[in-house]
Amino acid sequence: MDEEEIEKAVIAYLKKKGFKQTELAFQEEQQHHTKNSSSNSSTDPDIAKHLLSFSESDNVPAQYHDGYSKLRSWTYSSLDLYKHELIRVLYPVFVHCFMDLVAKGHIQEARNFFNSFREDHEMMHLRDLQKLEGVLSPCHLEEMEFAHSLRQSKVNLKICQYSYELLLQYLHKTQSITMLGVINEHINFQVSPGQPSSISDDEGVTLVGSGQDAANLINQKEIHWGLLEDSLEERLEKAGSLLSDLEKVDGESKEGDLDESKKRAVEGGKQGASLKKLKKDKVVGATGKAVRIETNTVPAAPRVKSELTLPVMPTEVEHSILEDLRNRVQLSSSALPSVSFYTFINTHNGLNCSSISHDGSLVAGGFSDSSLKVWDMAKFGQQTGSSILQGENDFATSEHVLGADGGKRSYTLFRGHSGPVYSASFSPFGDFLLSSSSDSTIRLWSTKLNANLVCYKGHNYPVWDVQFSPLGHYFASASHDRTARIWSVDRIQPLRIMAGHLSDVDCVRWHSNCNYIATGSSDKTVRLWDVQSGECVRIFIGHRSMVLSLAMSPDGRYMASGDEDGTIMMWDLSSGRCVTPLVGHTSCVWTLAFSCEGSLLASGSADCTVKLWDVTASTKVLKTEENKTGSTNRLRSLKTLPTKSTPVYTLQFSRRNLLFAAGALSKSV
Repeated sequence: MDEEEIEKAVIAYLKKKGFKQTELAFQEEQQHHTKNSSSNSSTDPDIAKHLLSFSESDNVPAQYHDGYSKLRSWTYSSLDLYKHELIRVLYPVFVHCFMDLVAKGHIQEARNFFNSFREDHEMMHLRDLQKLEGVLSPCHLEEMEFAHSLRQSKVNLKICQYSYELLLQYLHKTQSITMLGVINEHINFQVSPGQPSSISDDEGVTLVGSGQDAANLINQKEIHWGLLEDSLEERLEKAGSLLSDLEKVDGESKEGDLDESKKRAVEGGKQGASLKKLKKDKVVGATGKAVRIETNTVPAAPRVKSELTLPVMPTEVEHSILEDLRNRVQLSSSALPSVSFYTFINTHNGLNCSSISHDGSLVAGGFSDSSLKVWDMAKFGQQTGSSILQGENDFATSEHVLGADGGKRSYTLFRGHSGPVYSASFSPFGDFLLSSSSDSTIRLWSTKLNANLVCYKGHNYPVWDVQFSPLGHYFASASHDRTARIWSVDRIQPLRIMAGHLSDVDCVRWHSNCNYIATGSSDKTVRLWDVQSGECVRIFIGHRSMVLSLAMSPDGRYMASGDEDGTIMMWDLSSGRCVTPLVGHTSCVWTLAFSCEGSLLASGSADCTVKLWDVTASTKVLKTEENKTGSTNRLRSLKTLPTKSTPVYTLQFSRRNLLFAAGALSKSV
C-alpha cells in the first residue's frame, strides 16, 4: 500500500466521520510534507494495516460482536480493584455498537448483538433497553427522541488513571480498532489520579441526562425559597399576636371578637387545637413552620414576593381556610396522622389516576376509556375527618369504597377527552378540576356546573401530569414532548414553556411560594424552573430510574422525589444536594405528600403500602453525618400502613392534617 493510497484512505475516513477540521489539518500537513521531502518515505506496514482495518470495519458487522465480546471477557477477568470501574465502560459501548450496526443497515446483526448481551445491563438499565428495542431501522435513530439524544451526546465516565491506562493497553495490544473507534467517538473519560472510587460510590452510567458538572454550574444560581409575603399563615400569626396584646388590655377588638367566637365554635373538637395553645406556639416560634425551622437550627428564609399576579381570594373561602389552620393537628414522629383511604373497585385496570380535594369531599378518577368521574362524599353520607386506614382488610368499615360501575350511578361523569386520562388535579378550593390526556389536551371542568369550561391545546404528545398552583388560577403540565408548561385558566395558550429534559417529563409540582415548579423525568433527573424567566435554576441528579412523583415541603426548603425503583430522595433546594435517601418501598413510588407543618412525609407505592417518614430526622442527618463523614444515612420509615391488595395512587393532606389516600383494588384478590 503506497503513500497516496494511505492518504486517500485517511481522508475518506475523516470525511465519513465528519472530522472536518482534522481533515483540513491533515491535508495542509501533507502539502507541507510534499514540498519539504526530497524522496518518498517508506510506510510502516502496521500503520497501513490499521488504516485498512478502519476503512473495512464499516462493512464487517461481525467485528462489533467479536470486539465487544472480547472486551467484555477481558473486563470481567480484570483485577477486582479495577473491575467495577472498567465494567462501567461496557454499557455505553454496548449501546453504541448496537446503534452503529442499525445505522449501517445491518438490522438482523444488530438484533442478534442486542439479544446476546442485553442481560448484562437489564438490572441497571432495563427501561433504556426497552426503549432501544423499538429501534428497527436507521430512520428510527433520528425519529426516536431517546435514540437521537444518545447519538448526539457523549457519555461522561469517571475513571482512575491506572484503570484508564489498562483499557488503552488492552485496546492497542489486541488491535480492537472497532471498539477503540466507538469509545473515542462516544465516551468522554474524566481521569482522576489515585485509587479507583469505591464500589459504594459507583452510581452507574446515565446515558441520557445532565452531567454533574453542568448541574453544579446551574445549581450555583440563587433561588428564593422563602414563603410568600402576606400569606394566610402570616396573617393568622399577626392576628394571634394582635389578639394576645389586646387581651392584656381589655380584649375589645372586632378581630379579637371574631377570633373568640371561632375559638368557642371549635372548642371540644377532636381535631381542634385550642386558640390559647395556638397563641402560645406563636410566642415561642412565630408559626408552626418557624418552630420546625428553629428546631433544625436552619435560619428562616426571608419572605418573598410572588412573580405571578395572584388571584383574589373570596372572603368566605379565606375564613374557611383560617378556620382549618386554627384547628390543624400538629404532627410529629410521636403523633402520626389519621388516614382516610378511598378504594376504587370494579375498575378492571381502567383507572389511570385519581385526585382528592383538599377537604376530602370530592374524589376524582381518570380512566382509560377517556372518562373522568367525580364522587361527592356527602352523597355517601361519609364524614371526611375521622377514618383510619385498616391494613388488614381493604374493605374495612373505615374505608370509602368507590365503584366504577353499578346499578345506580353514584358519581358525576365528565366526557370530553378522546384518549385515556392520565392526570387530574382539584383547585385549592375544590370548585374546578383539571384533567390531562393522551389526546395532548388539558381540560378545565367546573365541579359546580358539572361541565367542561376550557380545552387547552399546546402540547404535541400525551400530557402525563397537570397540577394547580397552591393558590389556584395558574397550573403546570408535563408531557411526553419533553417540556413542562405554565398556564393560567383564563388563557388558552401557555405562558411559559420549560424545555431542557432529555426524555419524557413525567410529573410536575409547584413550589409553596408559586415562583418555581419542579419537574421529574424519565431521564432520571429532577429540575427546578423559575416561573417568571422559564430558566432551569436547579438540576438534581441521583436517581437510577425514571422519576414518577414529587412533593414540596410547606416551608419551601425541601423537596422529595420518588422513582420507579421505589427510592425516595430528599433534596435541599438551596444547595441542590440530596439530604438523604429514604428506602423501604419495593416498587414504584407513585405519590408523595408533606404534612402541613412539614414534619412528616407520606409516600404511596405500587407495593400496596403507605409509608410515613420523619422529615425532622432527615434534616438532622444532613447536619450531623455530613459534618463527620461527608456522607448521608439511609433512613427507614416511621410506620408502614399496608393494604390488602390496593396500590396507592394518590396522597393528600387536608389543611387540618388528615391524610387522604386513594387506589384501585387489584384484580388478584
